Amino acid sequence: MPDLRVLLEDKPEKRVLLLGNEAIARGALEAGIGVVTTYPGTPASEIADSISEIAADAGLYMEYSVNEIVAVEVAAGAASCGVRALTAMKHVGLNVASDMVMTLAYAGVRGGYVIVTADDPECYSSQNEQDNRFYALLSNLPCLEPSNPQEAKDMTITAIDISEKLELPVLLRTTTRVSHTRGPVTYGKLATPNLKGKFIKDVKRLVMVPANSRPKHEVLLRAMEKAKEISETSMHNKVVRKSKSKELGIISSSSAYNYVAEAADLLGLDASILKLGMTHPLPEKMIGEYLEEHRKVIIVEELEPYLEMQVKAIAKDEARDVGIYGKMSKRYFPKEGELSTRVVAKGLADITGKKLPIDFKKIKEKYDEVCRNLPARPPILCAGCPHRASFYDIRKVVGEKAIFATDIGCYALGIAPPLNVGDIMICMGASIGTAQGISKVTGENTVAIIGDSTFFHAGIPGLINAVYNNHKVVVAVLDNLTTAMTGHQPHPGTGVTGMQSASERVLIEKVAEGCGAKYVRVVDPFKVSETQTALKEALQHPGPSVLVFRAPCALVAVREKRSKGIRIEPYKITDKCTNCMVCIRLLGCPALTVEDDKVRIDEALCTACGLCISVCPYKAIGGSS
Repeated sequence: MPDLRVLLEDKPEKRVLLLGNEAIARGALEAGIGVVTTYPGTPASEIADSISEIAADAGLYMEYSVNEIVAVEVAAGAASCGVRALTAMKHVGLNVASDMVMTLAYAGVRGGYVIVTADDPECYSSQNEQDNRFYALLSNLPCLEPSNPQEAKDMTITAIDISEKLELPVLLRTTTRVSHTRGPVTYGKLATPNLKGKFIKDVKRLVMVPANSRPKHEVLLRAMEKAKEISETSMHNKVVRKSKSKELGIISSSSAYNYVAEAADLLGLDASILKLGMTHPLPEKMIGEYLEEHRKVIIVEELEPYLEMQVKAIAKDEARDVGIYGKMSKRYFPKEGELSTRVVAKGLADITGKKLPIDFKKIKEKYDEVCRNLPARPPILCAGCPHRASFYDIRKVVGEKAIFATDIGCYALGIAPPLNVGDIMICMGASIGTAQGISKVTGENTVAIIGDSTFFHAGIPGLINAVYNNHKVVVAVLDNLTTAMTGHQPHPGTGVTGMQSASERVLIEKVAEGCGAKYVRVVDPFKVSETQTALKEALQHPGPSVLVFRAPCALVAVREKRSKGIRIEPYKITDKCTNCMVCIRLLGCPALTVEDDKVRIDEALCTACGLCISVCPYKAIGGSS
């Protein structure tokens, strides 16, 4: 991890190489934001992680909230008292927070409040590709879209300014390529965060009963008219490339703009480019004038035709004769997946009739040929991962016929062979609820697989429902004592906060008992015999049962041992081995390999967890050197 103290340097005009997410963290410091909240999720995780590392020194408050709606509630509470705040989340997190966000738009805020939503085109680390610009339309909130780390920092500050002018939350929408691109960022001056707020009672504004919310809707609409004026003069909406010819114009935003700039140069297009950084509300007058100046206008954007739909609506009133090309009537650009210079160049070439100077098809064919000869490297559970032990125990007891409702986290990788644990997965916390419906209508053994952080995030209501309605399901909570998939952030069960300070641990088993579950056990998945006995008991329980499989994440455990100077002694394959391949077939541990038809242990990967010893029928593994 880079030294994040560089974010604290009060050196205006200094240029630093930052991730887009780190640049947003710096923007928060320059904006004087006092409260930062999050539920970690890629591609947004590094924003709050960076701030957590330096929060105490920066003089602000940062917390890892139990989920995104609570993160918004905490930050909105601070902003209602006049303290500047920021909440960061991945795109699907805004689904969780939307109930609060939609009505918060009516109530508004007194201190500036930025909600960062990081979209994930191509589903690099997500279950869908939703386009969160539509949340700006749905909620009637302003939205800004940076295209690089410098803009990510600058727009964080702009978002705070707009928020305080309008007394509304402002969405800052990034994408994976903006969040995870590292680029030069020129610093501005640091501001002193204010953590002291004052709550001013105003029932008509803040208590959203129908009699109060109806007039507040009108107030929101008036505020958005002011936002349109801001958008028309915003420095983030501008023609970045002018053309002598009035034949062709291109409108783009966010990371798509970067592909447009490269593709236009590649094709030698004589085209002007209108780059939009404030994409809700759009600068309708600016766009109308831009349309009137061109015969053809091409809209290039990732995912949904959000800009295209609105630009066409503006054209109907302002420039009926202009030809508008994008992804609606004829799909010159895809609605799904990430764009690239190749994809954008092809779309621009199809529209303009230009010949592509590079044979992308031939390049792709060569690339595919090379890839076919490379060994596949699918994502897998780490060597020594306690989830592998948990899945082995579960499959050994429950067998092939059981139905597994799994959830969002590292343990989703259990769907891969040879473990094959995971038959349905939708969203955070859904494993427990879907397992209940499946169990009810099939009568089969049904196991809900959920992680520790996910349990706190969204699993508790499902467990209460299982107890209330007496659904016969086994809830397997895989507790590796961290939020592993997104970067080892703390959660209520870890006893550590976002301020890097100790806190009271919230134990999952106590929560389960408090929810009314009658059968609750904590097991160590590496103690195979004890764990399997508990599983058999859980399956026999007439109602919902809860098993907490608790063992630390292998990466954290190894890191801690090495920090203490403890040497990890890898296990060895002894001469008792018959090469029966049981360990390979049952576990899929990356430390177990096959060379010349013989099982080997990769000493660089082995964490000496001991699971393979439990599995080997010939006791041919052991004798660490």
